[in-house]
Amino acid sequence: MKQRNTMVSIQGNQFLINGELTYKGRYWQGHRIEGLLMNTRMVQGIFDDKNPDTVGRWAYPDTGVWDPERNTREFIEAMPTWKEHGILAFTINLQGGSPEGYSKTQPWHNSAFLSDGTLDSEYMDRLERIIDCADELGMVVILGYFYFGQDIRLGNERAVKQAVVNATTWVLQKGYTNVIIEIANECDIVYKHSIILAPRIHELIELAQITGKALRPENPLLVGTSFSGRQVPTDNVIEVSDFLLIHGNGSNVLWVPQQIKILREKKAYRGQPILNNEDDHFDFDQEENHLVLSVQQYVSWGYFDPGDSNYRDGYQCPPVQWGLNTELKKSFFTKMKEITGVETTVKN
Repeated sequence: MKQRNTMVSIQGNQFLINGELTYKGRYWQGHRIEGLLMNTRMVQGIFDDKNPDTVGRWAYPDTGVWDPERNTREFIEAMPTWKEHGILAFTINLQGGSPEGYSKTQPWHNSAFLSDGTLDSEYMDRLERIIDCADELGMVVILGYFYFGQDIRLGNERAVKQAVVNATTWVLQKGYTNVIIEIANECDIVYKHSIILAPRIHELIELAQITGKALRPENPLLVGTSFSGRQVPTDNVIEVSDFLLIHGNGSNVLWVPQQIKILREKKAYRGQPILNNEDDHFDFDQEENHLVLSVQQYVSWGYFDPGDSNYRDGYQCPPVQWGLNTELKKSFFTKMKEITGVETTVKN
């Protein structure tokens, strides 16, 4: 097995990489940054579309065709720049996210799972290259398994469970120690399979944990699941999760501290790290914004960029430009550099 360079772990409510607190010794405007895991939503790193009726939507302007290999290659090329600006983690999903930013229907077919829960080798080959690069860079991968609208690609509940076992086994057999698991994106949204929804998703969290412990008892895989904006994780999820995932979409600025306060006051909460890994509120030049308010509450924050009003140039809308090609992207990475104390120059 290949020797790995990066290991993520949790101590109390803090994240560590290779046994040291992240952003060690760093404070910003009097607020503690060390132990946080600042991140960005890059879920389409292994995106493809198996639907011939929709794949043309994602064509590159310069070639007129969609190319999943190019997408992954350009993703990897951009990763050092993210790290240079203080980003220590990114979310990538086995079933992606809406390539239109937000969607009511999802006719495209983007899934690393086949109908019986078997892993698609082409998707996993692309993912392996990305996680290998993250490992070399000292970055953490928040690996999402299921996305609503694409969970229909799995035939039944048995296939869903098998998908969890197969994906978790893959991570462990590759020897990755820089991966944490998000079982599903926003488990309180509409999923076809009831086991992926909030009332039962703790079953899948525990399944991943049990699978992980069986393969690597000395360094168990860290597992959680996210909830949509304004929602607080439910007690059954809090009780079994290694870390707690929240989103900021749909919230106003005043709700963010309240959301965090409610979560921490729940009886089931036992001091896990709280991590926001999807938030489409920006205003990085203002004194109060979701990023700053989260930091003030000692909560890690995740940038979600769906693009402009036509869902172009964001990090979720293929063909993605993975660099810092817009003013919004530059403003985020500049702010992140300021908060984390990384000294570098914003690159185009």
